[in-house]
This record gives sequence, C-alpha cells and structure tokens, in this order.
Amino acid sequence: MPVPAASTTRIWDPTVRLFHWLLVVLIAFSWWSGEQHDMELHRLSGYAILALLVFRVFWGFAGPRTARFTNFVRGPAAVMAYMKGLGSRRTHAAEGHNPLGGWSVVAMLAVVGLMVVAGLFSVDVDGFESGPLADYVSFDQGRTAAELHETVFNAILALVALHVAAVVFYLVWKRQNLVRPMITGSRKVADGESPAQLRWSPALAVIGIVIAVAVAWAVSTGFRF
Repeated sequence: MPVPAASTTRIWDPTVRLFHWLLVVLIAFSWWSGEQHDMELHRLSGYAILALLVFRVFWGFAGPRTARFTNFVRGPAAVMAYMKGLGSRRTHAAEGHNPLGGWSVVAMLAVVGLMVVAGLFSVDVDGFESGPLADYVSFDQGRTAAELHETVFNAILALVALHVAAVVFYLVWKRQNLVRPMITGSRKVADGESPAQLRWSPALAVIGIVIAVAVAWAVSTGFRF
C-alpha cells in the first residue's frame, strides 16, 4: 500500500526566494566583473544589489510574517535558548528563520550594504574610475572607501562560508534540508503541527520593487536628475 505524501506548509513567498538566489548570483557576478576590471558591468551589478537590499528592507516591514524582521530578529535570551538545543538531533520546525539564522540574515544584509555603500563613494588610484557618489567626498576619502569596499568582501566570504557550514550541519546532524524550502517555498509539516497559511500581497511586492528600482536609479545618477 503506497505511503501518502507528507503534507507541507508554505514558509517563503516567491519574492524572498528570488531575493536570496539573485543576491547569490549578483555577488558572484560582481566579484567576477571586478576581477575582469569590467567596471561598467561591476557598477551595474552593484546597482542591482542595491535595489535588492532596498526591496528586502521594505519587505522586512511590509511582507508576509516570515519575511518580517519582527518575526525572526530575536533577543539574546531567545538566541541562547535556541543554541542550547543545537546538540540535539531533534528537528526544529521553524516557521521561517530560526533565532540564530535571523541574526545571520541581519549580518549579511548589513555587510553587503556596507560593501555597496563603500563602492558608491570609491575612487581608483588614478581617479579615472569612481562610484556615482564619489564627487561628494574627497579623493582620500574615496580611496578609503575603495579599500573598505575590497576588504568587506572578505567578510562576506566568511559569512557565506558560515552559512554553507550551517546548511550542511542541519542537513547532516538535524536531517533538515534548508535549501529545498528556499527553492520550493515549502517545508514538511511536523506531527501535530497546524501552521497558519502564509499570505503575501503581489501588489505590495510591486510597490517595493518600484521603490527599490527608483532608489537604485537615483543613486546611479549621483542624485543629479
């Protein structure tokens, strides 16, 4: 007799999943274009990442419950309580980001944001290539921003490595696949669990996208309209 398929619940809306994978692709592309010294593509990629960040901040307040910062940014007590259970192989059926993962999201957004902002003000050694906001700072400040832009990328690599290690840990130790829900949007429902249906607004998503694109365009012009 065939075993019925396990029921699932949706935990990620399409925009959160698209944000996640686009950020992965664009960070990799930004690194590649920088290594190739193709600054035109590098700048375009940076503007796209900026738009993603603006949208994610907007969605962190206007999106569905699992996307909102208030849902996954917890205090030290909640984080410590969660960490005490990491040694157990019992699966933690989080509705979205767990307390520890929530802070990793905040850290990634902050570090990527710092890298983008530094790039906007950066100036190369010869002064030929510069970010759209470089005119607002001195040459020395622009050079400092350029050095920070490169240095922060190493912090991003460290966070990515930590993120991958966490995914492997949950897969091997907790027997919990964190990648599949970020692709499909759904996870299995635990025994006795009755999760509420996740609802999101496409209209709000469109508003967020428009705001994000408008901000990125304004920055790309150096606020000179």
